[in-house]
Amino acid sequence: MDVRQMRYFVAIVEQGSFSRAAAHLHVAQPALSLHVRNMEQDLGTALLFRSPKGVIPTEAGAILLRHARVILDQFTIAEEEIRGHESEPAGEVRLGLPGTISEILSVPLITAVHQRYPKIRLRIAEAMSGFVLEWMRGARIDLAVVYRAISDEGLATIHMLDEELVFFGPTGPGALPDLPPAGTGLPLDRVATIPLVVPGEAHGLRELLDHQARAAGIALTVGMEVDAYSNIKELVAGGFGHSILPLNAIRREEAEGRLHHWRISDPVIRRPVHLAVSVERPMTNATNAVLQLVQEVLRDLVQNDGWLGATLQLPDLPQPKKRR
Repeated sequence: MDVRQMRYFVAIVEQGSFSRAAAHLHVAQPALSLHVRNMEQDLGTALLFRSPKGVIPTEAGAILLRHARVILDQFTIAEEEIRGHESEPAGEVRLGLPGTISEILSVPLITAVHQRYPKIRLRIAEAMSGFVLEWMRGARIDLAVVYRAISDEGLATIHMLDEELVFFGPTGPGALPDLPPAGTGLPLDRVATIPLVVPGEAHGLRELLDHQARAAGIALTVGMEVDAYSNIKELVAGGFGHSILPLNAIRREEAEGRLHHWRISDPVIRRPVHLAVSVERPMTNATNAVLQLVQEVLRDLVQNDGWLGATLQLPDLPQPKKRR
């Protein structure tokens, strides 16, 4: 195998088909097919499986994919050092974000990267936090924002901020008459008695809520289980129950007068936000530049009310692995 074949193989897997990869690489499709056949013949095993939904790697192909990404990253670093990119980072950086954080962070971060580092191509991928973490473990992305600290070998996390979770309900039909004025505190044991519209048990937010309730010796009253925040908010606004979400997640509906919130007390519930980095793969200059900008943009958002209910942790940035 050579570097070109590995680049072709990674592109085929990422694009999901030979034709899309050929268009992306500006290479004839028969040439790509020939390269893959030669690789499979050299390695003595099938690397790709052609399904009705596209091309996916076999078990052997997944192993090759993982190593190929690391090798290609190393070549990128070598090219940067040779071409003197220390002063002007360039190249592609892949950042994974949960959808709710992407709504807050993506536009200001993309703007900051474009203005400060025009040669960096920032690719943002959105998914639930658990999927984002799996992408990071599989080296499909370079940086990730997740909702918990990671102690996996090969990954490290930076505790960036905590966001406050609040109890909220409708302003119209379905509003409960016996609650204190909106904006005041409401003990968790009182919140637990009210039917809630919450995500399913596999969702990270639900795990946090159940953990907090168990620690307080109480159980939540679950009325409905809905994973999408947008659907939860619409159901609550329609009078189908109450819920618990980050304060920033309901800021628009609250400004429109459709929802109002109470701060949860005894205990206050906060969700941590972490930035995950690899400690196995050396960072490219572009990745390190984006890592610095993520922290800078998050600081600015919190300090200027772009992320309501968030409290900065202000950690020191990790030092990327030294290049040899």
